[in-house]
Order: sequence, then C-alpha cells, then structure tokens
Amino acid sequence: MSAPIKFASTVTDPKLVEERRTQILGAAIKLFSDKGYYRTTILDIAKTAGISSGLIYQYFSEKEDVLCFALLHVVDTYEREIPTRIAGAKDPVDRLCQSVEAYCTIVDNLRDATLLAYRSTKSLSPAGRKHVMAGEQRSNQIILGCINECIDGGYFREVNSDLLVYQFVMYCHTWALKYWAFRDKYTLKQYVDEGLKLLVEPYLTPRKGRGAFRKRQETAVVD
Repeated sequence: MSAPIKFASTVTDPKLVEERRTQILGAAIKLFSDKGYYRTTILDIAKTAGISSGLIYQYFSEKEDVLCFALLHVVDTYEREIPTRIAGAKDPVDRLCQSVEAYCTIVDNLRDATLLAYRSTKSLSPAGRKHVMAGEQRSNQIILGCINECIDGGYFREVNSDLLVYQFVMYCHTWALKYWAFRDKYTLKQYVDEGLKLLVEPYLTPRKGRGAFRKRQETAVVD
C-alpha cells in the first residue's frame, strides 16, 4: 500500500477523516476528469461535495493533496483488491487470467479515476509523482508474478516478462481510456475474453499451458 505519504488534517477522529475524505474524493475525481485539474478550484469541489471550502482545508492542505490522494486511491485499490480476487485460482494460468479479469473489473469501477491518473499525474510535485509511480510498480508486480509463475511452471514459453507485463497493464487501462470506442461493441466480459486471446494464448506451451487454459474455459462454461 501507499501508506507512507501523509496528508495533513486538523481533524483527529480517524473515522471522520476517512468519511470526509471519501466524500471529497468523489467530487474531486468527477471535477478533475470533467474540467481538468487546473480549471477546478477548491470551491468547485466543495460545492459538488455539498460542503464548505473551509471544511476541505481541514482534511487537505492544498488542491494538489486532493489530486495526489485521488491518484493514490486508484493504485492502492489495484494493489489491495487484485490479490484478494485471485486467491482461489487453481493454477498459474488460471491465476494470470483471473488477474486480468480482476484488473479490468477494477478499472471499470474506477473509469474516471483511471483517466485522471493518465491525464494529471504530471501535475503532481516530484514527491507526489514518486509515490504514485511506486504504487503503480507494486500493482504491476502482482501481474508480473503471475506471468513468471506461468513461465517457471512450464505453462508459458520463455518470454520477456518485464515487457509483457506492461502489455497486460495497458490492455486493462485501455478499457477506461477508450471506453467510448468499446462500450457499444463489447461487454466487460467480452473485452476480458478477447484480451486473454491476445495476451495469454500466444505464449502457452503446447501441452501443459494449453491444457490448463482449455480446462479453465471448460470450467467457465460449466459455471
């Protein structure tokens, strides 16, 4: 998790801080996505959240803190939820496929925030960017670990996993980035299934890898 970064607050009740910051977060993501970071003011966020601008400053020191908090929320969600969703995987191939499904599902739930991460990370201070990039690296490591398990277990042929992992990550993010182009053509499940054909099938070994992938497909049909 990206816990080391601290956001100043004059409020000492942790539960209230979490509740208020969540309220502010929803308004900020919508406005930053619709209007852009620089054109959005604290007053805009306050009006959308239904609170006073003074109240926001009790939970964040400045507007950049709100942006940084929003972007860390995205990468923290990837890092927190993907491992939980793939915990019951039957084998490395199933785990990798489930990780793609989990990642795309999270992106679907956070489409505006995912877009915001691409557009506005550059607006952060160097220290803020460092924290966001570190969080992204940690979530990428989850997918990388799944790929390497497939290679080490003989399910994948030898492949440069350091490069391949970014093909997986970019594919998952593209559901949000190009949602306008895909939404009338594919359901989320169809998009995931097509992604597995592009990203997983080409690297499967003839017997062990394809056998595991076929077994997964057969199980999915039964379910």
